[in-house]
Amino acid sequence: MFRTRITRRLPAVVAVAGLALAAAACGGESSNSAESAPQATADQLNPNADLSKQSLSITVWDGYTPKELPEKVKEKLKVSDMKIALHATNEEAMTKLTANGDSGIDVAFVSGQYAQALNAQGLLEPIHPELIPNLANLYPEATQLSYDKGNKYSVPYTWGTTGICYRSDLVKSPPTSWNDILKPPSWAEKKVTMMTTERWLALPALKALHYSVNTDKDDEIAKAKQLLMDAKPHLLGYDDTTFGDKLKSGEAMMVEAWDGWCPTTDEKQNIKFVVPKEGSDLWVDTMVIMKSSKNKEAAHALINYILDPAIHSWAAENINYKVPNKAAMDQVKIAKGSLLGIKPAELLNGESIIDLGQASTKFTRLQTEVGAK
Repeated sequence: MFRTRITRRLPAVVAVAGLALAAAACGGESSNSAESAPQATADQLNPNADLSKQSLSITVWDGYTPKELPEKVKEKLKVSDMKIALHATNEEAMTKLTANGDSGIDVAFVSGQYAQALNAQGLLEPIHPELIPNLANLYPEATQLSYDKGNKYSVPYTWGTTGICYRSDLVKSPPTSWNDILKPPSWAEKKVTMMTTERWLALPALKALHYSVNTDKDDEIAKAKQLLMDAKPHLLGYDDTTFGDKLKSGEAMMVEAWDGWCPTTDEKQNIKFVVPKEGSDLWVDTMVIMKSSKNKEAAHALINYILDPAIHSWAAENINYKVPNKAAMDQVKIAKGSLLGIKPAELLNGESIIDLGQASTKFTRLQTEVGAK
């Protein structure tokens, strides 16, 4: 397990408070903001550029790409050099990317709502489709993500959803609702865990109340907070990293989990995963090109290379997250019980998490108050 596969989606409220406030000052829109960023024209980039005169620097979560990626890229694209910087969380990446006018990064891996925040500040280069022919490998659904419809400034790398992971041999009845962990039955008392990161801590309560995961309404957030406070005494605890181990040991019966981290392929453990009837989210991790990059042709070539089915399938096979690349997923051997088989149409039943601008601080406050002893 890679700890960074969990922490990569931590909220960036503190790290990018300036971004959120600035976005609010520009109108506070939480919807797609591609139009707000300066748009480059296609003739600014040369599809026949000599990539041997360009180098690449990327920032990505540890274990999220093949270790040999730099060597393969240099061999395939003929770039002069490629360096990888690691970040543990979205917060860390955002700090790096927004610290000054030129971070030195060409391509960054960030979650969708963070790509949206970067774009709102004019920090991203628009995606030039003519330089990424492998975009054709994406599922059609991957072009309709609410934070960036049409992939104008980001390219999806992995995607998934959140649900309840549980021991089918220990529960007296399979969970079907978020209320099964928010109001656990007596036989599950102190046998349930929930996530502690802001948007995912709030998710079960918001969905149980039939609210949007992207709500910024004070009364709805207050009701969700009360539901979370009522649940707290009945939980084993909050856990974003070891809930799978707790299920395997029997310490927990039901846990809130991202699909890729629910160990359903371990047949001996009788572990199952369900998306509750009230619905859930659709999270996406993306690749973006910084406007400050001096190697934009090479950056586009890198994304095109990663979208090659033989390369992109690595992510599904090695980090157990689905990729929004049909040609790549067609190459993946899906083990019995694996959640890699979830279809794009099913994923799109989930609600895309988007950047909330200044309203993000409301979830920071909720997390702090629920998490306080």
